[in-house]
Amino acid sequence: MKAISEFDEFADSYEADLNQALALSGEDKDFFARGRVHFLADCLHALHQKPQRAMDYGCGIGGTALLLQELLGTKVVIGLDVSDRSLERARNEFGTSELRFYTFTQYEPTADLDIAYCNGVFHHIPVEGRSAAVRYIHRSLRPGGLFAFWENNPWNPGTRHVMAKCVFDRTARTLSPPEARGLLRNAGFEIVRTDFLFYFPRALKILRFLEPGLRRVPLGAQYQVLCMKAGSSRL
Repeated sequence: MKAISEFDEFADSYEADLNQALALSGEDKDFFARGRVHFLADCLHALHQKPQRAMDYGCGIGGTALLLQELLGTKVVIGLDVSDRSLERARNEFGTSELRFYTFTQYEPTADLDIAYCNGVFHHIPVEGRSAAVRYIHRSLRPGGLFAFWENNPWNPGTRHVMAKCVFDRTARTLSPPEARGLLRNAGFEIVRTDFLFYFPRALKILRFLEPGLRRVPLGAQYQVLCMKAGSSRL
């Protein structure tokens, strides 16, 4: 991942920096964050899954950890990040006994979580470190636990534009959906489904009713690979 000091540098300007980069879409970061977790909630409902213990891998300043609790109905969310300044903000704004925030060295995986969530983190991890990061998540989940792996879609021109405009994404190395699935399979995950979201900007929101029918068309701005840790507890 980027140097810890670099993530600390962006912790206080994260919302403004990201919203500025997203301006062309006509939406802000909260629109996309809520949309991702809403979609994940729909996937879990279809699979009859009700996770109680969750991880937000690369939680940043903590807003999505709160959404996982609110929209998925989880009782406990563990937020993990490399940036001490981001974690300080997360603890101050959202921290409770049920919403806990740690560095990766402070949290030891114990194979007891029902679900892990990660958005836009792996394009910051050097290619040679990605397998270890996925294995860390794999060790954190119980058998049958799920991992919602979200990434920016490099096949979408709007995504490439946003990343080029975003100060903390300009040097990132994106992952294509096949690369992501291969990475996850190599760590021992079984792929459940792959979906693509966020096709139309706000200026074309009249067309968003078409998006559910486009989930398999690999042109959405972001994609989710939902996968499962093999074991005795099955879907």
